[in-house]
Amino acid sequence: MLDPGHNGASAASPEIINAQVPNGRGGTKPCNTTGTSTDAGYPEHALTWALAQHVQVLLAQQGATVILTRPDDAGVGPCVDQRAATGNTANADAVVSIHGDGGPVGGQGFHVAYSDPPLNLTQSGPSVRLADVMRDALVRAHFTPSTYVGVSGLNPREDLAGLNLSTRPAVLVECANMRNPSDAAAVSSNTGRSGYAQGIADGIEDFLATG
Repeated sequence: MLDPGHNGASAASPEIINAQVPNGRGGTKPCNTTGTSTDAGYPEHALTWALAQHVQVLLAQQGATVILTRPDDAGVGPCVDQRAATGNTANADAVVSIHGDGGPVGGQGFHVAYSDPPLNLTQSGPSVRLADVMRDALVRAHFTPSTYVGVSGLNPREDLAGLNLSTRPAVLVECANMRNPSDAAAVSSNTGRSGYAQGIADGIEDFLATG
């Protein structure tokens, strides 16, 4: 399952995306957020939708069945708990949430998040392996691990409800810092997005191939 972050019309519906939903650790958090953008105005929701579509095509060419958490880039939500439920209900072999970060201007690179401390055996084993494999695939695709968050491209987190609520192997890929000029140029070009999509697809294929 591919989970393109945010959605194109979410900013127009604050009453929906600000509603509280379970965070997977006994608390709540907002349904969703509007996401970030490059300084030139390229929005994260458009980036994640473009990448998810491209990755879906690449994986389908290899015989995979791929589902997405939203059908287009013109809607609101779904909420993070609904996104997790989609993967759980589908019994997905891998769940990859695709995002772009809004970090400090001087920070560059991607990072891969997974739920930690783990809340189930899948999170403590397969999700960590998926994170490792995804990180390695993006490095092979010549992308730089984050210079401003995490360690060596990995960022264990306890605050991401979509990962906390998942019972399937799940990670969240922050492909780039959209506030960094170099990263912004990469995500704003067809060539750059193709590279990210190929790296993500390779990571998923590597994970599935190794069982």
